[in-house]
Amino acid sequence: VKRHGAGRDRQLTALDGVSLRFDPGERVAVLGRSGSGKSTLLSILGLLDAPTTGSYLIGGRDVSSLRARELDALRGSVFAFVRQRFGLLDHLTVRENIEAAAIHRGEPRRLRRSRSLRALAQVGLAGRAHHRPGELSGGEQQRVAVARALAGRPAVLLADEPTGSLDEETGGEVMRQLHRLAAERLCTLVVVTHDPLVAGEFDRTVVLDRGRVRAR
Repeated sequence: VKRHGAGRDRQLTALDGVSLRFDPGERVAVLGRSGSGKSTLLSILGLLDAPTTGSYLIGGRDVSSLRARELDALRGSVFAFVRQRFGLLDHLTVRENIEAAAIHRGEPRRLRRSRSLRALAQVGLAGRAHHRPGELSGGEQQRVAVARALAGRPAVLLADEPTGSLDEETGGEVMRQLHRLAAERLCTLVVVTHDPLVAGEFDRTVVLDRGRVRAR
């Protein structure tokens, strides 16, 4: 259960009695309308938020007792995120945007450089490494965001409406790359979407409605 707001009378229940399991390498879509609790669920999965009541286990370990520093380390080693808004820094080049997260993780310069260039090649943007985000199309920027996420070798990739700002053709290409790269890296892929067509390409679809799981 996840509630927002101060005071019992003013609280909004964003998630209510949600119980889910995600297996290694599984591809899962979380489908629902705006306000259904999709993004809240993704934030809890990625350790950006915590449930008000209940427990969350990663590899059999309840994370509720972990300190902030431990949560930060676990988040950085297990999860990567792709969002609807690309989150690229305009003053950095494409390569530097990808390497910024690696610097935070403490990766050596040579390793983060090789991983960033390899990730760009995997999304078809090897020739854009020294461009700035403003010089790229929306689809290219989202592919950079995908490369940034995968460069860290995550066990779990969480994507929140990754095609929401893209046209249908470009969004389809981004999703194909997400599926392909997740399969190649053997990482779990969880994507939040409001689009049944996007959800239809996954191993399993979890349907959220007003904070409750209606189908899985």
